[in-house]
Amino acid sequence: MARLILVCGPTGAGKTTYSLSLSKEVEAIQFSIDPWMQTLFSKDMTSLDYAWMMDRVSRCYEQIWQVSEQILAINGNVILDLGFTTKAQRDIFSHRAKEMNINAEIHYLDAPKDIRKQRVDQRNIEKDPSVYAFEVTDMMFDFMEPRFEIPDQDELRYGYKVTA
Repeated sequence: MARLILVCGPTGAGKTTYSLSLSKEVEAIQFSIDPWMQTLFSKDMTSLDYAWMMDRVSRCYEQIWQVSEQILAINGNVILDLGFTTKAQRDIFSHRAKEMNINAEIHYLDAPKDIRKQRVDQRNIEKDPSVYAFEVTDMMFDFMEPRFEIPDQDELRYGYKVTA
């Protein structure tokens, strides 16, 4: 049976590192939003405009889903490291999976804010290409912090919380 795993958590929780490791463990194709956004849109971004950014994130989501759907249809496993800042974003993919008779697993990663901030600062310095797509500035970190919606128990019924 195919598995769809949605990885979510606030900035610096370790979503990409976790997703890459899990993809090897469960033999899954992993999609991460950061390199898509970096490759396709970073040169066009002139300011930190949330609406502009989310419009492009949505476009990437659609293309990523088209490929994911094909993988799931042949019983492949897919891990989506797409940020999933809001419940509404997670629900879109959960409902799409349900239409394929798949229960999406939500893996919620969390860590204290100070640890997450340290990780982001370290990632900005090291620029490890396996997890670094672009610099996350203090302004970006602070901007995203209140926007993350923690999954409720209903969302986590097929997944779980990971303290990273």
